[in-house]
Amino acid sequence: MAGAVGMPERETPIFSSNNVRPRLDVYVWDMDETLVLLNSLLKSSYAEAFNGLKDVQKGVEIGRMWENLILQTCDDYFFYEQIENYNKPFLDSLAQYDDGSDLSDYDFNKDELGAPQDDANKRKLAYRHRVIAQKYIQGLRNILDQETIKHWDELYDKTDEYTDRWLSSVTSGSLIPSLVKCLLFRLDSLISHGNVYSSWEVGKIQCFRWIKERFNHPNVRFCVFGDGWEECEAAEIMRWPFVKIDPRPGKLHRFPGLTLTTVSHYFSVVYGRPNNENEDG
Repeated sequence: MAGAVGMPERETPIFSSNNVRPRLDVYVWDMDETLVLLNSLLKSSYAEAFNGLKDVQKGVEIGRMWENLILQTCDDYFFYEQIENYNKPFLDSLAQYDDGSDLSDYDFNKDELGAPQDDANKRKLAYRHRVIAQKYIQGLRNILDQETIKHWDELYDKTDEYTDRWLSSVTSGSLIPSLVKCLLFRLDSLISHGNVYSSWEVGKIQCFRWIKERFNHPNVRFCVFGDGWEECEAAEIMRWPFVKIDPRPGKLHRFPGLTLTTVSHYFSVVYGRPNNENEDG
C-alpha cells in the first residue's frame, strides 16, 4: 500500500522590514522504498543492485521477517484482519460517523463489522479508526511488551547494518535522521507529528491536495520525496519540488547522505531563495 507523509520539519523565521513571518517546510514522503525498505528486500532487487557485494538471500530473509512482524503487530493491535478489505485514505475519513461513545467495554469481536456501505458499519469502522489513532499517539513502545520491543529493535539494527545505515542515516549532515526512527522501525509515534495517507484508491495527487489543505500556512513550502513516476507527476502538478530517492549504491540521492543543503537547492528552484538564507543553508 502506497502512502505519503506530511511532516512539518521546522519553522524558520523570515525577516522583512515590517514583520517576522515563520516559514513552515513540509516534507511529503512516498514511504515505499524511501523511508521504508520492504519490497526491494523481499524481491531481492535491493541486494542485486550491488552486483554481488550483498548476500541476496540474507536480504530476502530480513524482508520476510519484517513482513511477518508487521502483519502480526497489525493483527494483534490494529484490527488488520477485520479491516484489511475496507481501505480508507486516512484515519479521519469516517470521523463524522463516530458518535464519540465510550469504547472501554466495547467488544470489537462481536459487533459484526461488515462492508462500510451503511451508517451502522461506517460507525463501527470509525470506532476502530479512533482506537488505532489513539494507539499511534501512545506510540508502540507504550503498547507492546518488552520482548516484542526487543525483537523490533534487533531487527531494526540488523536491517540498518545490512542496508549500510539506510534507516538511521548516520552520515554526517544527512537529512532529518530522526524522522526515520520515529516512523516505524523505532516504534515511536508519527501521527502525533504528522499524518499518513493511503493513495491506494484515491491516488497520490489527491493525497497531496489533502496535505496542502492540512498545512494551511501563510508561508509554507512543500517538498516531495519518492522513487516512482506517480509521485513525481503529482508533485509536478502541485508545482512542488521533487527529490527522487535512488537506492542503488553510489547514487547522489540515496537516503543516507541526502542533506538539507541539497534539499534547499530544490526548494530554491521552485520557491526562490529566502533573503535570510545563504548559499550554504
